[in-house]
Order: sequence, then structure tokens, then C-alpha cells
Amino acid sequence: MPSKLHPIAPCFVFNNQAEQAVKFYVSTFKRSKILGMTRYTEGQPGAPGTVATVTFELMGQKMFAANGGPQFTFSMGLSLYVSCDTQQEIDRLWETLSRGGEKQYCGWVQDRYGVSWQIVPRILEKMIADKDPQRGHRVNQAIYGMRKLDIAALQAAYAVKTVKKKAAARRGR
Repeated sequence: MPSKLHPIAPCFVFNNQAEQAVKFYVSTFKRSKILGMTRYTEGQPGAPGTVATVTFELMGQKMFAANGGPQFTFSMGLSLYVSCDTQQEIDRLWETLSRGGEKQYCGWVQDRYGVSWQIVPRILEKMIADKDPQRGHRVNQAIYGMRKLDIAALQAAYAVKTVKKKAAARRGR
């Protein structure tokens, strides 16, 4: 029985690289596959026989891609947020997705097709949302100084004990 997919799915509109991009993404992420492809026919906007649309899954998330022409471009205003369990997974995705693209700051990469990705450790949300706001602040400050996110460095920033003002004042007397 097919799994129930979320009713909202991203659609990437490429100039003419939908097939190549989807094959790259499917080869990069585990539990990913191409579900279907349509091709232009005579009288449609693309050359007959070329790919019009691709339906695919990345890690179980259904997505779509289309070839729409050069007027379609990507921006950092929308990115794909990838939660990783290990530093090895972060390293692999960072290197693979940025090959032919651009390594940016704070865990962001832009792939060779212009799509922006945020490659982050899964534990980041917990660290940033800690009940001690200083811990989250220190983690954010550490992120701002990184390109590829480093779990050990983020954990070190998170683990620093916050000094209470009263205790600090007593020591200062």
C-alpha cells in the first residue's frame, strides 16, 4: 500500500534542466525515487520529446519539477531545510550539493541548478529553543561564524554554563 503523502509539495520550475536536477537529487538523498515523467508533444511549449514534468520523492516527500524556460529562476527566498543526524551526513550533503554550485554561510549551499539548501543538524532546533535564551543565543552566534555547520562546535557553544548575574556580582565583591 502506498504511503500517504503530504498534500502540499514543492514544485521546482527549471529552465530546461528538470530531468538532470531530479536525477541528481534522487541520487543524493536516501529513500528517494523518480515516480513519473511527462514529455512535451507537438504543439506544446517545449521541443517534442523533451521532459515537461517530473514527479519524484526525496526522503519520502513528494515533489514536482518542470521545465518552464529561462524566465524561471531560483532565489534564497525559498530554500530546502535538510535535518541531518550526524556530522558525516552534513559533510556528505554539503559537499555533494555544493559541487558546481556555491558554499554559503550558516549551513546554506546553492546547488548547480540554483536551488538553495540549508544543511543542518537535527539537534539544532532543540539547542536554539532552550529555555535558557543565552544558550540559544550562543548557538546562533556560533552559526554566524560558520559556512558548513559543525555539530561539535555547536554543542560546545550550547554547553557553556550561563553565569547568573547574582552569582557574578557576589564573586566581584
